[in-house]
Amino acid sequence: MTAQTAGQEQAAEGHRAIPMEGDDITAVKDGGVLKLVKREGTGTELPMTGDKVFVHYVGTLLDGTPFDSSRDRGEKFSFELGKGRVIKAWDIGVATMKVGELCQLICQPKYAYGTAGSPPKIPPDATLVFEVELFEFRGEDLTEDEDGGIIRRIITKGQPYAKPNEGSSVEVTVEGSYEGRVFDKRELKFEIGDAESVDLPTGVEKAIMAMEEGEEALFHIKPKYGFGNNGSAKHNIPGGALLQYKIKLTAFEKAKESWEMNSSEKLEQSVVVKEKGTQYFKKGLFKQASMQYKRIISWLENESALSEEEEEKAKALRLAAHLNLAMCYLKLKEPNQALEKCNKALELDESSEKALFRRGEALFSMKEFDKARDDFQRVVQLYPANKAAKSQMVLCQKHMKEQHEKDKRTYANMFQKFAERDSKKACEQVKGEENGNREDMEIESPKKEAEGDVKV
Repeated sequence: MTAQTAGQEQAAEGHRAIPMEGDDITAVKDGGVLKLVKREGTGTELPMTGDKVFVHYVGTLLDGTPFDSSRDRGEKFSFELGKGRVIKAWDIGVATMKVGELCQLICQPKYAYGTAGSPPKIPPDATLVFEVELFEFRGEDLTEDEDGGIIRRIITKGQPYAKPNEGSSVEVTVEGSYEGRVFDKRELKFEIGDAESVDLPTGVEKAIMAMEEGEEALFHIKPKYGFGNNGSAKHNIPGGALLQYKIKLTAFEKAKESWEMNSSEKLEQSVVVKEKGTQYFKKGLFKQASMQYKRIISWLENESALSEEEEEKAKALRLAAHLNLAMCYLKLKEPNQALEKCNKALELDESSEKALFRRGEALFSMKEFDKARDDFQRVVQLYPANKAAKSQMVLCQKHMKEQHEKDKRTYANMFQKFAERDSKKACEQVKGEENGNREDMEIESPKKEAEGDVKV
């Protein structure tokens, strides 16, 4: 007698065996997962691979012995469908359910815990029975902040493990739609980082980087990752539009990661992407340009296996990357980021004309006019021919003077209010003292009269 048989016979004394009934829902029709619907769900939509599903379940052995229940814990169980996070029978069974549906799944061992079981409650080679209720499912959130900005729903799974990285060459078919109207349908080949140059919003690029080769999926993209508040005149899409893209990643060639390149390759590729970033910048594609410059820094920032000559080249490239990034951030109205990159550049070259000037511009944008003036003054001292720095110094002085006058007026008004308040308090105090004296006279007067009466 096996451990399973002995356990089931012992448990059967207090529980009733569950009949093997239901529809075979396995792809190969081997009877591995039988499904019996106990209550129909609503609607027609089913959860897709990658969706987060929320269920209640009660698990028993075939003889009726319970071993687990989310209902007993009073908390719904959630998992990502089709990702192997649960037993195989669940990935198969829940994918066939509608919201509100209650069903029974009978799961053969190879679709459950197999020959090992899950001691101590589930013996080896155990057939399991689950009563499952589906409450909700939602697409997979691909954003770093989990703000719901890019939601994926997988139609067809791709080849596992490999995904495009920054710089990968990808071949895709895209179909963009807004409120049911298809506005973009193309087959494209481009490099990750170049999306804007082929008129794709940043959310599409982020979506593609999460895909596997051969995968087809639907993506719901919020304005932040789509066409923003300005919309797209070309596609007749208003600002604040929620977009939907159906994307298939046909093929891709992954770009080399930093650790896959030797020092010479990193230097060589840094020159290539620097030129690429410059082309983006000239076209006004500042985000795309910044991504290229960031790659240079990531490759060369901590590279130590360099000859003296290579180190000089790497330093020049890092300096250029920080300076160009600062310029991108100034164009993107992100002065804090620009300031940080200028400081990095000045660590490499403390008298860099561009770094000092751009830091001055960043500080000026942040209304730190005195610090900005100091940087422009430093530029003039080191590079007297820099007329732009002289002009900026004049502007800083003007704004500092205006700020000073504004502060004087603010403080003058403040002091006047304080004086008026103190004067009012003094008047109220004097008035209070006068009222107090008057009351004292009224109290003393009858006493005098009384004393006078006595004298009479």
